[in-house]
Amino acid sequence: MNIRVIPDIEVAETSLDLAEHEPVDPADVYRRLTGLAPFAARIDADADFDRHIFACIISVAASEGGALTERLGLSRANLEALTSKFFGARLPLPLEEGPAASASDLDESELVRDILLEHLSPRDADGEWLATMIARRALEPNHLWEDLGLRNRSELTRLMERRFASLAARNDKNMRWKRFIYRLMCENDGFVMCATPVCSNCADYHGCFGEEEGISRLSSDRPGKSPPGA
Repeated sequence: MNIRVIPDIEVAETSLDLAEHEPVDPADVYRRLTGLAPFAARIDADADFDRHIFACIISVAASEGGALTERLGLSRANLEALTSKFFGARLPLPLEEGPAASASDLDESELVRDILLEHLSPRDADGEWLATMIARRALEPNHLWEDLGLRNRSELTRLMERRFASLAARNDKNMRWKRFIYRLMCENDGFVMCATPVCSNCADYHGCFGEEEGISRLSSDRPGKSPPGA
């Protein structure tokens, strides 16, 4: 039997108050957006996968506190349009969008976004939202797949192959995605990030190609996360 990811529910009737700038449980945000627990989602169909990706990114950003718009890199209007399209609801947002990111962070995020947009296919609003959100989340300190709230790295690889196919094709040695994108950013600016011309001879080889192990930030098993009711 073919089971879709998101059941037909009236998400608009669910109150999801993110207006107080307080951290919330990312798995709870995901559940209230989609009607499912994060690890119960079936994402075989592309449409289901797209909704899952957006739900993951919104959920992990909401878990960090602060202005959700800043954590996602989106304007309020774009975030409301996104949630209306994919979840049938408008997220209650604070009237003030919160402090802007620093100039250096904005510059860095825009450079990453430009690389993603250059390889985006098809060029549509969904993809532009994704490029902007990925670029903002790349500023966070963990593996990129973790700071996008995904369940594992393979979901990020699928996302890159689906929406940024020409960029994904260039990562034929399976370099860590954040390292790969930042290397391209340096090359575009005329800098060389690598210490040696041959990756296998580089002392930082495992920093570029090592396993991206970790526990999803939407998982109840993540260290330091209190169990429900704690």
